[in-house]
Amino acid sequence: MPTPDPAPKSETTDVPDAPRTDAADPWERMPEDALNRPELAEHGPGTGAPVTGAAAAGAEGAGEVRKGKGAADSGAGGEDGERSGGVFDFLPSPVFVLLLGLTGFAGWLSWRAVELDWAPEDTSVTPLLPPLFILLGWIVSCAVHEFAHALAAYLAGDRSQRGGAYLRLNPFGFRHAFAGTVLPALYLGFGAFGLNGPPAFVAWDRIPRSRRVLVALAGPLASLVLFAALAVTVSVLVPPGNDTTNWAISALAFLAFLNLTSAVINLLPVPGLDGFEVLAAGLRDRPWVAAARVNALFGSVAVFALLWFPALRDLWVGAFYTLFRNAMPNPTFEGTVFLGELLLQFWNA
Repeated sequence: MPTPDPAPKSETTDVPDAPRTDAADPWERMPEDALNRPELAEHGPGTGAPVTGAAAAGAEGAGEVRKGKGAADSGAGGEDGERSGGVFDFLPSPVFVLLLGLTGFAGWLSWRAVELDWAPEDTSVTPLLPPLFILLGWIVSCAVHEFAHALAAYLAGDRSQRGGAYLRLNPFGFRHAFAGTVLPALYLGFGAFGLNGPPAFVAWDRIPRSRRVLVALAGPLASLVLFAALAVTVSVLVPPGNDTTNWAISALAFLAFLNLTSAVINLLPVPGLDGFEVLAAGLRDRPWVAAARVNALFGSVAVFALLWFPALRDLWVGAFYTLFRNAMPNPTFEGTVFLGELLLQFWNA
């Protein structure tokens, strides 16, 4: 009886098994809605929206990533670095809304003079809420000043600040927060007059030369508008023939003084001030203009140091008080401003 041949032995080789090609990348098998991508959630599953990240990398090959619509629209820079987020690019930021709320609350407490109610009887009170009201109000004023520059620059052709802190009135998100927010607060505390920090965000090369003067003057114009609004408010609250020692009204009068001095000082043609950009708009792009902009901080500090000198400060601050005495409907506006200055510098009381 013939016996069957034995089964052939399997040959062993050192060649590894070929990789599977049906699922080379596990990311390709993941559902699109599991990637937690905002743009996919916006389009919804099954809409054929392009995928970014690792899924796109596997689909397109090594080193290639497809840009989805959402990623292209929500990025920090489109053409010329322009942000695009719709109407939210021009709405006040939550930080500014909170700042306004704190300013209003401090003003209301100052109006009520609640610190007199909190203190025991027959004790001297050093008001601390009015200085806080003035400080917060001045930060708001500086944010409006810089917003006017940014809005004028945007309308003139500089789209780089769209959706940024300047156009959304966020003084704590400025590109140079020290120059834009901290420095004006220091000027206020040491000098008791208004002076903004040097502007450091306008891309002047993107703005036609014929429009640069308007961009440079937009900030002082906004400060003048704030001065007029505050001065009218104080004049309505304290009509001619009346006087007041109300803390909140005195703080409002002093804020009007701060905005007026800021507008006037910024017209000086000194690097670091808006008047320099008015002067530079009539000049060709020369190397010394760019160097002056880079060192604008030193020019701003130098102007403050000169105006802080007692003899010079008394001279030009006295000129503003003379203007208030002769031009305001109520001559007591001058004394109301002075009371606001005393409330600010409580450490000298």
